[in-house]
Amino acid sequence: NNLYSNLNHFTCQLQLAIHGKNISHNPLSSTQAMSIDKLFPALLECFGIILCGYIAGRTDIITSCQAKGLGNFVSKFALPALLFKNMVLLDFNNVIWSFLWSILIAKVSVFVLVCVLTLAVASPESRYSKAGLYSIFATQSNDFALGYPIVDALYRNTYPEYLQYIYLVAPVSLMFLNPIGFAFCEVQKWKDHPERQQGKLQIVRVVLLQVLKNPIVFMVVVGIVSHFALGQRIPAVMEEFVDGLANSFGGAALFYLGLSMVGQVAKLTRSTGVALILLITAKLLVMPLICKDMVDLLDSTGSNSSSLNHSSLSNYAFLYGVFPPAPSVAIYASQYNMELDVVTSGMVISTFLSAPIMYVSAWLLTIPLMNPKPLVTELQNVSFNISIVSLVALVWTIAVILLSKKFKRLPHMFSMNLFLAQFLVCVGMILWNFVVKQEDILGQVLTFTLLYGSLYSTYVWTGMYHVSGLVCTMCLDWYVPCVSGLVCTVCVWTGMYHVVHFSFPLSHVFQNLSSCLWWLFNQDPGRLYLELQFFCAVANYGQGFISFGIFGLDRHLIILPFKKRLVSLWQGRESEEEPPSVVPEEIRLTCTQFVRYHKDQCVQDIVPIRRCEGDRAQTQATFLGSDLVDWLVRVGLTRDRREAQLYGAQLQQGGILQHLTHQFGFKDDTLLHYRFTERSWTPPMERNSIMPPVAM
Repeated sequence: NNLYSNLNHFTCQLQLAIHGKNISHNPLSSTQAMSIDKLFPALLECFGIILCGYIAGRTDIITSCQAKGLGNFVSKFALPALLFKNMVLLDFNNVIWSFLWSILIAKVSVFVLVCVLTLAVASPESRYSKAGLYSIFATQSNDFALGYPIVDALYRNTYPEYLQYIYLVAPVSLMFLNPIGFAFCEVQKWKDHPERQQGKLQIVRVVLLQVLKNPIVFMVVVGIVSHFALGQRIPAVMEEFVDGLANSFGGAALFYLGLSMVGQVAKLTRSTGVALILLITAKLLVMPLICKDMVDLLDSTGSNSSSLNHSSLSNYAFLYGVFPPAPSVAIYASQYNMELDVVTSGMVISTFLSAPIMYVSAWLLTIPLMNPKPLVTELQNVSFNISIVSLVALVWTIAVILLSKKFKRLPHMFSMNLFLAQFLVCVGMILWNFVVKQEDILGQVLTFTLLYGSLYSTYVWTGMYHVSGLVCTMCLDWYVPCVSGLVCTVCVWTGMYHVVHFSFPLSHVFQNLSSCLWWLFNQDPGRLYLELQFFCAVANYGQGFISFGIFGLDRHLIILPFKKRLVSLWQGRESEEEPPSVVPEEIRLTCTQFVRYHKDQCVQDIVPIRRCEGDRAQTQATFLGSDLVDWLVRVGLTRDRREAQLYGAQLQQGGILQHLTHQFGFKDDTLLHYRFTERSWTPPMERNSIMPPVAM
């Protein structure tokens, strides 16, 4: 066992087996603390409404301008009324103040940690805005729209007083931590515009004014004053009015959350991937762990002497820490026009990642007794099953890379080695499942060496892929005039892989480290430690899914042939493109208007003429998707970037423009290159001569 004690995953399995009697807290605490049967319906309700809002925004049933109106109603009327109501009715006699202090210290700790690390490693030109907004992102939770329904489902029948902590904890961020983040953003504005004479007192004044103008903060203060002035009750003449506004918050807030997610992940770029992964890790992993540890530390000798209630509070603190960031963080980023891509993308991803984490955590906490032997067996089975499925995915991915002959060129030479390393990880785990049941020490040592040698080599090859991608991109930049489409494609795929795979090891050195430290400092690690072990197993042996998702569905080798075959089976013939008569009338009118009145000016403004030297001179007139979006908004053809992207998609559907390599639809992107079709390049006089006259 000494051989295995220094290696993380199997160390945890062996320790789990040896000390398994300590894995459970009080066997009665979990079953009495929360009711898991209501959690899934609550999650289904919340995320179902979020999905409805997303669909409404994605299909333009509700436009971005209309969504802003709904957001203003939620943040300036419904939520302040809800806070006022609950501040007045709050029962301070049942509050366990050590719990509030624990959450406060946890939030301050995470805020300071994120802020200091960001200031230390971020680029000097934007470090202050990143420090302020990233710290707010990691500490301000979506307590009311998403957190309250989940806490209500879990604790209403057992600890209904836990619901009031939502209203006590939320103002901590709004009134104390957020102003510090705003101050950093104001400093960044001052540095970006040094011509503006703005002293320290001016910055403090602006920040305090922002806090006081916030209707949420204002109504919290008014509610606390009214609590004592009105004797903990709302006057009858106001009760129905306040209830009407407060009750409208839940569904409207979740629906608006779905609306605010539309198009946000598309803003994710290669350069923001690592920061996004680390922020999500800080919010969904570091925050809940610190919240739980603070409650364990501060509440152990306080007034809350009941071990049953202490364990329940500790678990509640962990679940509270998993709540995703609030949409208001994206509003702050939009107001300052800083770090919008990271904050909005992180909000979307964190929201959907938090659902399975909360459900699995709550499910584990409700298990009355945890026998160590079945747990070790189950962990082994999960690793074995994931390895088998991941192995199949990797075989497919490797076959695609070989058939497409991409392995012959950079950066896919390194990606091929990465896939082989992931393949050996899965093989090693499958072999270990059989070798561990035998008493063959030599076989176990060899299998263990194969498994962990391959596992850690995946991190090395990921770094090599990152370096080769940068070198490849730098080399291709010299040939942008001639091969701009190729550069675009390489940048997109390389960026996607960097975002997911290069930052993956960072969050995974953190998972293993947390696992070992948890065991080191806790003789009784508890059920949440087991959840971390399952998460490590999925992250270790499920790497093949990421590779398959990015490289396994090659467009030219898999998607396009499958699409053509499907079309031929459906229509009885293959069709390269739809006839012009199929284009809807609305799109035809949009294209006609653009060609007649706006195209010439658009070409002059956004389409540079690049010449490629070769056997003969050749012009390559291209433009970026983001350039066209900027132009459409600037000249007033659309109201915002969302409408501009839809306008560009209509021009592409009508045949006015097309992607340079015909691989992508129109997107508001700084990497995708487009060109106007040949028929739209007809000289103005010649084009007018072939068009029918317009009736005057």
